[in-house]
Amino acid sequence: MAARTSKRKSPGQRFAAERLPGVDLARGAALLAMMATHLLPTIATDVAGHAEPTWVGLTFSGRAAALFAVLAGVSLSLGRVPAAANRLGLALRAAVIAAVGLCLGMLQVNVAVILVQYAVLFWCAIPVLRLGQRALVLLSVAWILLAPITTFELRPWLLGGADPARLGHNPMWSDLVDPGRLVGDLFVTGFYPVIEWFAYLLVGLWIGRLQLRRWGVQVGLLCGGAGAAALAKGAEWALMVPLGGRAALLATPQASHWPLDAMLRANLTGLEQTGSPWWLATAAPHAGTTLDLLHTVGTSAAALGAFLLLARIRPIEKIGILRPLAGAGGITLTLYTAHVWAAAWSEGGGTPGLEREGLLAVHIVAALAVGLLFRANGWRGPLEWATHGASRLGRIKQTTASGGSRATSPQR
Repeated sequence: MAARTSKRKSPGQRFAAERLPGVDLARGAALLAMMATHLLPTIATDVAGHAEPTWVGLTFSGRAAALFAVLAGVSLSLGRVPAAANRLGLALRAAVIAAVGLCLGMLQVNVAVILVQYAVLFWCAIPVLRLGQRALVLLSVAWILLAPITTFELRPWLLGGADPARLGHNPMWSDLVDPGRLVGDLFVTGFYPVIEWFAYLLVGLWIGRLQLRRWGVQVGLLCGGAGAAALAKGAEWALMVPLGGRAALLATPQASHWPLDAMLRANLTGLEQTGSPWWLATAAPHAGTTLDLLHTVGTSAAALGAFLLLARIRPIEKIGILRPLAGAGGITLTLYTAHVWAAAWSEGGGTPGLEREGLLAVHIVAALAVGLLFRANGWRGPLEWATHGASRLGRIKQTTASGGSRATSPQR
């Protein structure tokens, strides 16, 4: 009688099988698009000295980071143990991410590192993890409508003091000695204001609870997201052009110091949106307005739906052409950290003679190659192991605490 072969999967195979390929594809695409916005200019000056958006600014600016944040919310509802069942684990996982972000903040690099804000978003999500779908929808809509107004009112107050809240750099360990200023920068005045960006996590949390493996849901995300994005841009055009919003903004003091016409199309990062209520009417990348949030939430949902549908195509799945991208999407924390460090090394003179486009190609090829290697072996990235270990530790402690409380509770 022939010996029976065991069909039990190895831990690495189980880990790979548990993942939703379309989500990893979207996360990998977000990572590569963020690399492009980090290494290539979003605004360039022509020979006449006129500033114009580049193709990177018109295509990826604002949308790549928003997709990254929405997928962070999606991840909270996925996996064998959703974050709602392991809130302590999520808090510890966020602490690891924050520590990595504070370390990256110490690098001299022209990249707005998102990891500390990413961690704070996770901490802010803990109280809403157990909300129902209807409550999440209502909260998301209210947040998209009201958060930009809140930050618009708070920003002049925080920036107008003797010690402005804006750090002027990525958060680092030394900033912890001035917690008030750090909190103000993280939530209102920084590159990724948490008050506004929490909308992405709320929407992602709602999306993550949908039946993402159903093609109808995937088509709904694609079409609904594209419709929301188009609606936001249409509303922006109506407010900016016929109603005079663009002319009003180009008459502000900011327009005399910045290439505002190009920035309104490509990137408002670093610009102080104060002095005119018309700032709330734009959908410019990184504006953080209601229309910007609606547009980028829409593009993020559409991108996720598109990649979920793409992952269903059998010939593509059999060929495996997308496995490197999915692999990169499975270890984004490790690859993002390595990318920022490598960018800092290049800016310090570590890659002489290599142009920006060549440097981006090196980063993309390396990310895809490493992603494929880890995907093929069912490995987690080094930093993913750290966050997984923190999450697992939180689950063990939470289970032990709940078990202990039941054991010591009086019998009824």
